[in-house]
Amino acid sequence: MSGASARATGIVILVLAGLLTSAYVLGRSLVPDQQPPTTGLANSTAGPHYADQPPSTEFPAAPAPGRPLPDTSPDAGPSTPDGGDDGPGPFGAQVATGSARVALTFDDGPDPRWTPQVLALLSQYGVKATFCVVGENVESHPDLVRSIVAEGHTVCNHSWKHDVNLGRRSPEAIRADLLRTNDAILTAAPDAHIAYYRQPGGAWTAPVVSVCAELGLTPLHWSVDPSDWRAPGATAIETTVRTQTGPGAIVLMHDAGGDRSGTVGALQHLLPELLARFELEPMPVDAP
Repeated sequence: MSGASARATGIVILVLAGLLTSAYVLGRSLVPDQQPPTTGLANSTAGPHYADQPPSTEFPAAPAPGRPLPDTSPDAGPSTPDGGDDGPGPFGAQVATGSARVALTFDDGPDPRWTPQVLALLSQYGVKATFCVVGENVESHPDLVRSIVAEGHTVCNHSWKHDVNLGRRSPEAIRADLLRTNDAILTAAPDAHIAYYRQPGGAWTAPVVSVCAELGLTPLHWSVDPSDWRAPGATAIETTVRTQTGPGAIVLMHDAGGDRSGTVGALQHLLPELLARFELEPMPVDAP
């Protein structure tokens, strides 16, 4: 082979090697890392703690007449907005009292600062209400649960620590959570009769409703939500409740989970106004 031919062959080899190297590097850049970093990844098996999340939030409305009910199969996800106001609530949860009477409900307590103020206002106007209590708060403040029961209010199970993802867990985990909360309520107030369960965040699923049926608990939703957990101020809370409450309404408010001064302030005006328009009642329970 002549010198010129050898040099030409060498140049071709170098060019080909360069092209192969570039192709390899480009190919590696397009392949995802087989072991991505784990820093910052959430633990998908651990539910949020009560203190780390908002209280019960806005929630799917009940389906309008003639519209299909949500999927209640075991694999169905949490309920989604449906946009109506009549008929059963998400997954059949109760959204009306069943009569012309109106029920005031208070979620996420008991709380040593706000629950006594709510109880005092209810007592002042002779109103009985429904308190949807969180198990770990019951355990911390059993005296307040005893006061709620002794004053004739209805107690509703609101899960152990307000886990909005509870409905996505196994039936066994859901059952254990609800039973633990029931036990805490009955330890604090043995005379309590627990007939209702309210899912945190309104995130109803078929499994949680199924466990409710097994335990004899009625799933309790609502029809009026002033979003008082956002602390919009007494005037905003009062306006929403006054304008949206009609016969048979179940009104959602909060006596824990944050600054509830707006709720307390709104109640000072709402209680006499609502009493002038409706009979107010706690959610009814049968004698144990």
